[in-house]
Amino acid sequence: MTDQHVRDLQDIDETQIATVGGKAAHLAALCRIDGVHVPEGFCVTTDAFRRIMAQAPDAERLLDRLSSVGPDDREGIRTLSAQMRRTIEGIPVPDDLATAITRALARLGDRAAYAVRSSATAEDLPTASFAGQQDTYLNVMGPEAILRHVRLCWASLFTERAVTYRQRNGIGHRTVRMAVVVQRMVVPRASGVLFTADPVSGNRKVATVDAGFGLGEALVAGLVNPDVFKVRDGEIVTRTIAAKQRAVEALPTGGTREVAIDAERQEQPALTDAQVVELVRLGRRIEARFGRPQDIEWCLAEDGFRIVQSRPITTLFPVPETGDQDNHVYVSVGHQQMMTDPMKPLGLSLWRLTAMAPMHEAGGRLFVDVTQRLASPASRAALLELMGRGDPLVRDALETVLDRDGFVPTLPGTAPAGPPAGSPPAPVEADPAVVTELIERSRASLAALERDIRAQSGPALFDFLSQAFEEHKRILGDPLSMQAIMAGMEATWWLNDKLREWLGEKNAADTLTLSAPGNVTSEMGLALLDVADVIRPWPEVVAFLQDVTDDGFLEELPKLPGGAEARDAIEAYLDRYGMRCVGEIDITRPRWRERPSTLVPVILDNVRNFEPGAAQRRFEEGRQKARQKEQDVLARLRALPDGERKADETKRMIDRVRTFIGYREYPKYGIVSRSFVYKQALLAEAERLVRAGVLAEAEDIYYLTFQELRDVARTHRADHRLIQRRKDAFRTYHALTPPRVLTSDGEALTGAYRRDDVPAGALTGVPVSAGTVEGRARVILDMADAELEAGDILVTPFTDPSWSPLFVGIAGLVTEVGGLMTHGAVIAREYGLPAVVGVARATRLIRDGQRIRVHGTEGYVELLP
Repeated sequence: MTDQHVRDLQDIDETQIATVGGKAAHLAALCRIDGVHVPEGFCVTTDAFRRIMAQAPDAERLLDRLSSVGPDDREGIRTLSAQMRRTIEGIPVPDDLATAITRALARLGDRAAYAVRSSATAEDLPTASFAGQQDTYLNVMGPEAILRHVRLCWASLFTERAVTYRQRNGIGHRTVRMAVVVQRMVVPRASGVLFTADPVSGNRKVATVDAGFGLGEALVAGLVNPDVFKVRDGEIVTRTIAAKQRAVEALPTGGTREVAIDAERQEQPALTDAQVVELVRLGRRIEARFGRPQDIEWCLAEDGFRIVQSRPITTLFPVPETGDQDNHVYVSVGHQQMMTDPMKPLGLSLWRLTAMAPMHEAGGRLFVDVTQRLASPASRAALLELMGRGDPLVRDALETVLDRDGFVPTLPGTAPAGPPAGSPPAPVEADPAVVTELIERSRASLAALERDIRAQSGPALFDFLSQAFEEHKRILGDPLSMQAIMAGMEATWWLNDKLREWLGEKNAADTLTLSAPGNVTSEMGLALLDVADVIRPWPEVVAFLQDVTDDGFLEELPKLPGGAEARDAIEAYLDRYGMRCVGEIDITRPRWRERPSTLVPVILDNVRNFEPGAAQRRFEEGRQKARQKEQDVLARLRALPDGERKADETKRMIDRVRTFIGYREYPKYGIVSRSFVYKQALLAEAERLVRAGVLAEAEDIYYLTFQELRDVARTHRADHRLIQRRKDAFRTYHALTPPRVLTSDGEALTGAYRRDDVPAGALTGVPVSAGTVEGRARVILDMADAELEAGDILVTPFTDPSWSPLFVGIAGLVTEVGGLMTHGAVIAREYGLPAVVGVARATRLIRDGQRIRVHGTEGYVELLP
C-alpha cells in the first residue's frame, strides 16, 4: 500500500507523470542532474487522489456540470468549483494512507518544517505549464497539519483559476489527477526565479534572474519588485537593483509572515554577481537536461542553491529548426498573407510544396529566412524598401536586428544598377489584353486540373498532385503575371510619392483606384449584394435565414415562396466564390462551399442595410469619383512648372494602375481555386481510408504532412498517436502570438512606429486608404459572428479576401496586421473606406461598441469619449 500511495522523490521515474504529476516528475529528474541540489521529500501519488474522489459525494454530478460550463461563465465556474473544493476538503484521509504519509515524515524528520505542493498530471508540461493554477503551502509542521494541507492541495485542482485554465486549453476535468509533493523546507537568505530564456524578448541566449530576500512568496505575491539580472554567455549584461522593503519569512512554529527589511539592506543586491552567474550555469545544465527553456524556482541557503521547481516556459514562440549554429533572421509569412492563426500540418506542408521560396515552420506558422538578403548590401536596401512599403513594423524590426553588431554578417557586394529612385517604373503597356490573357491561362490550367484529377486515387493521386504542384508554381511564378502585379503596385507607389511631392496631397492614389476593373475580390463583395437583391422581396425566405443553424439550409429553401430563386442565387455565388474562406491559405480550413451558413449573416446584413441595385450603383459611383479625381489631378499638374511632362507621366501611371491593380487579386483567387480541387481529392481519399479502417475520421489527414499522408495511402498504416500529438500541439499554438520577425536566438521582434505626429492616446498604424470617418467600432474575431449596421467600423485582427463581403456594409476598417498592398488595403481603397492597418492590439484596446475616429490618410485611430 505504501509503495502505491507514497513514493520517495529519489525513487520516482520521471516518466511517471500519470502517477506523480508533472511537478514531482520534474523534481525526480532534477535530483539526477549532477551539481543540482533538490530538497528531500516524497510524493503522495494520484492513486491516493483517485481513492478520495471515489468517496466524494456528488463528485460525478459536479464534474458533469463543470464540463458543461463555458470558460467565460465566471459565476458558474466560481460556484461549482467552490462546491467541489468543499466536498474534497471534507473527506478524511483514510487510515492506511495517513499511516503511510506519517511513516514517510518520520524517515525525514517529523518535527521538521515542510513545503506541501500540488503536482497535477497536467502541469509543468511542454505545452501547458499550469503555473500558479494549483496551491503550495510553506513551512507546514507536524503530521496532522501536513495531512490537512495534502487535502487542501487535492482540492486546489478545482480552484476557479485552474478550472478556467483547463477549459480554455481544452483539457477535460476528468483527465487530470492530483498528486502532492511534501519536501523539507528550505529557509533561504534569498530566493526567486530563473528564466533560461528572456521571457519578454524570447531570446534563448539571454537568461533572466529575479531575486529577493527571504522566501519567494514575496515576489509571487507582488509585495516587492525583485532585483533583475540578465546574463548572456556567462556575463551579466544588465542589472536592476530594486528597493526591497518587504520580505516573507518562515515562523519557528509554522506558517509565514511578512516583515520589513532594514533600511540599510533594502537596496543591497540579493545575490552577488558571482552567485548570479553560478545560478545561470545551473540553469543551463537543467535546460540541457529537459531540452527546452525552463522557468526555475530557486532558493539560496547557507550551503548553496536549492532548486525547488523547474517547468518549461510555454509562452515562448518556437524557433525554426535549421540543423546549424548560424544566425538566422526570419520574416512571418502569415503577416504578409493576412492569416496569423496557426495552420494544421497538411496546410503547412502544401503551402511549402507550392510556394516560390523555401519556408520554415514554427508554432504552426511559416517563416521565410531573409538572412542572406540582409547580409548582401546589393539586396538589403531593396528588401527593406519592399518590407517598409508593405508593413513598416517589419522593416523596423529588421533594422533593429541589423543594428546589432555582427548578428547579420555583411557579405561583399555592390549596389544593383538600375533607374534612379523616384523615376517611373519600367514600362508595361497598359493593355487590358495582358490581363485577359493571364486570366485565361489560369482558367485553362484550373479546368485541366479539375478534369484530370477525377480519375486519380490511391498512390497514383499523390503522384498526380506532385506534378500539379509544379504547374501551380509555374503559374504563380509566371513572369508576365509578376510583371503585371508589380506594374500596378509600383504605379500606385509612384503616384502617391509624386503627387505628394508635386501637389502636397497624401495618398492621392487611393481615390484613383476606386472601382478599378477586374478585381475579383471586390467583385465578390458586390456580388453578395446582388444575392441580397434576389432574397429581399421574399419575407418568408428572410425569416427562414434568420434561424439557420446548420449547412443543410439550401436543401430546405425551395419549400418556401421565392426559396428556389434564393437557393439558385446562393448556389451561383458559391460556384464562383465557394472555394474561399477565412484563413484560406490553410487548405484544411472549411470553405464556404463546405459551410455555406457562414455567409448567411452577411447576406442578412445586406438585405437590411441596402436598397436594390446597390452593387451597380456603388461601383459606378466609385468609377466616377476616380475619373473626376484623375481630371482634377491632371489639371492641377498642368498649371505647374514643367506641368505637361508631369501630367503626361501621371496619366501613364493612372492608366497603368487602372489596368493592373485589379489583377493584383487574381493570382490568389487562382491559387485558392486550385487548392480547393486538391482538398476535395484528398478528402475523397481520406474517406476511402476511413472505410478501410485505416483512419478514425477523414479530417485526421489534416494532422499529417502531404508525404506522411502519401505513405498512409501506400501502406494503409497510420500512426494514430502521432495524429493525436499533432492535434494537442495545434491546440496549444493558438495561445502563441507570432512575431513579425524572429531570430535564431528566439528573439521575437514586433517593430515600432517611429512617429511624432500622432495625438496622445491615439493608436498608431499604417494609412492605407484615405479619408476620415467616425462611427461605432465592431470588434469581430470571426466573420460568422458579424452583425453590422450602416456606418459601423470593422475592427479585426486581419482580413484576407474572404472578408471582402463585409466591406460593402461598413464605413471604415482597422486591423492589427497589414500593409499598403495587402488584400484588405486594396479592397478598402476600391470601396473608398478609410482604413488604418497594422494597429498593434487593436482588438484589445478598442472595445466593441466604442465610438472611434479612423484617420485613413494620417494613419491613426482616436478613441472617443
